[in-house]
Amino acid sequence: MTFDYNHPFLNGETKKLWIGGEWVEARSGETFECMDPSRGEAATLVSRGGPDDIDAAVAAARSALEGEWANWTPVDRQALMHKVAQAIDDRFEDLARIESIDMGAPLSRTALFRAWVKRTFNYYAALAASTRGDVFSNSAPGKFMAYSHKAPVGVVGAIIPWNGPMITQFWSICPTLASGCTLVLKPAEEAPLSTLMLAEIMHEAGVPAGVINVVPGPGPTAGNALASHMGVDKINFTGSTLTGRKIIEASASNMKRVALELGGKSPDIVFADADLDAAATGAAMACFANTGQICFAGTRLFVERSIYDDFVERVAAVGKMLKVGPALSDDSQLGPLTSQAQFDRVNRYFNAANADGARLVTGGEPLDIGGGYFVPPTVYADVSNDMTIAREEIFGPVLSAIPFDTEEEAIALANDTVYGLGGGVWSRDVGRVHRVAHAIKTGMVWANCYGVTDPAVSFAGTKQSGYGVKGGPYAIEEFQTAKTVWINMG
Repeated sequence: MTFDYNHPFLNGETKKLWIGGEWVEARSGETFECMDPSRGEAATLVSRGGPDDIDAAVAAARSALEGEWANWTPVDRQALMHKVAQAIDDRFEDLARIESIDMGAPLSRTALFRAWVKRTFNYYAALAASTRGDVFSNSAPGKFMAYSHKAPVGVVGAIIPWNGPMITQFWSICPTLASGCTLVLKPAEEAPLSTLMLAEIMHEAGVPAGVINVVPGPGPTAGNALASHMGVDKINFTGSTLTGRKIIEASASNMKRVALELGGKSPDIVFADADLDAAATGAAMACFANTGQICFAGTRLFVERSIYDDFVERVAAVGKMLKVGPALSDDSQLGPLTSQAQFDRVNRYFNAANADGARLVTGGEPLDIGGGYFVPPTVYADVSNDMTIAREEIFGPVLSAIPFDTEEEAIALANDTVYGLGGGVWSRDVGRVHRVAHAIKTGMVWANCYGVTDPAVSFAGTKQSGYGVKGGPYAIEEFQTAKTVWINMG
C-alpha cells in the first residue's frame, strides 16, 4: 500500500532555523536528515543548530523581551493567543499530517489533538488577563503597605522530546505568550518539523519577531548550550532522567529556574472487583498508546492473583486487535517507533525479557512493514519486579504483567521504583481507590481510567521523574516572578 507523502511544508528545500522572525541557516552550515519512521527514509533535510545559533536565538529573545513586547497588555496578549489558536486550527490538518510523517504517530492520533490545542490556548489566554498579585497584612512599625507584582520571568528555554512535539511544545508556548516571556525552543532532531511549521503559523498570526524562536539541534551541543546559557532565565525540559541530570548541572551557570518532566515506569493496579472489560482496554492502551512512547505509560501491570491469568489474556487480546501500520494509513491505530535507535532499543528489551525468563504472551518481535520501525503491542507475563523490563523505561509498547495477593503488596510493588510520574488503580471499591491513590508515590494517579489530561489540571513528577508543574493555574506561576513592593504611607 502506498500513500501520498506530498506536503506543502516538505517542498524539497532544507528546513532552516527560526530566529528573530526569520528563517536562517545554521551558522555551521551543517544539516541532518529528518527521517520518516514509517518508511525508514529521509523526509527532508534540516539545518543543525549549535551553540552559535543558540546565542543568536537567545539574543533575539532578549531583544524582544525588552522591546515592544514588554508594552503589550494582558488583554493584548490574550487577543493574540486567540488569533494564534484560530490560525493553528485553520491549518491543523497540515500540522497533524506533518507530525505523523515526522514522528510516526498515526493520523487517528494526531487528529485528536485539535480540540486539545484549542482548550490549551483558551485556558492560558484566560490566565493572561487574570494574573494578580497580593496585598500583605504586615506589622512593621509605622504605616506601610506591602503588595506583590507579577512579572515575566524572562527568556525561557524549552527542550522538548521526539515522542510528541505537537503536545509538549504547547506546555511552553502557551504560558510564554500568556505571561509575557519570550522563548527559545529546541525540538529533538528526530522530530522537529511540526515545531518549525508552527513557528511559521504563529508568525503569520502576529507573534512578534523574537518572541518565539526554534533551533533544532543535538542535545549535547545545542541543548547543553541552551541549558547553560547565561541569558536564559528558565529551562523547561521533557526527556530522559539521565539527560535531566545534565540539564540541572548545566543550569547552575546562572541559577536559572528548571522544570523537568522525566522518565517513568508507572504502575497500573487491577483488583479483582474491577470492571474487567473496561480495565483490560484501559490497561492495554495505558501502555500501547503512541506505540508506548509516553513518559507516564502504565508499563507495569499489577493484577490480583485470583484473576491474573484471565486478565492478562484479555489485555493481550486487546493488543492483538490493534492495527499497526504506516502513520498516514487511515486505518492505523499504532504507528512505528520514532527512530532506528528506538527500534533497536526495544528489540534489545525483547531479548532481555526472554533471557530473564518472562513468558511471552503476544508480540515480542519486530514487524516487517515497508521498511519502517514497527513493533507489535507486546505482553510479558510471569514477570517479577526485579526483571530488567520491569525496572527500566523501555519507551515502547511492552507491558510487564506482575501478580499480587494483597492491597499492601500491590502498593509496595508499585512504589518499588526510582520513578514517580504516573499510576493507575482499577476497583469498584471507592475506599480502596482512595487508599491506593494516596499511597502510590507518584505525581499523577488515575482511577478506573488512564492517561486523561487537560490543560486546566496541573501535573508534576516525583522522585527521579522530575519536578516542576505543567498545566493548571500553578504552571503559569513558573513563568512569572513575584516582586514585593513596600510603600511608606506615613
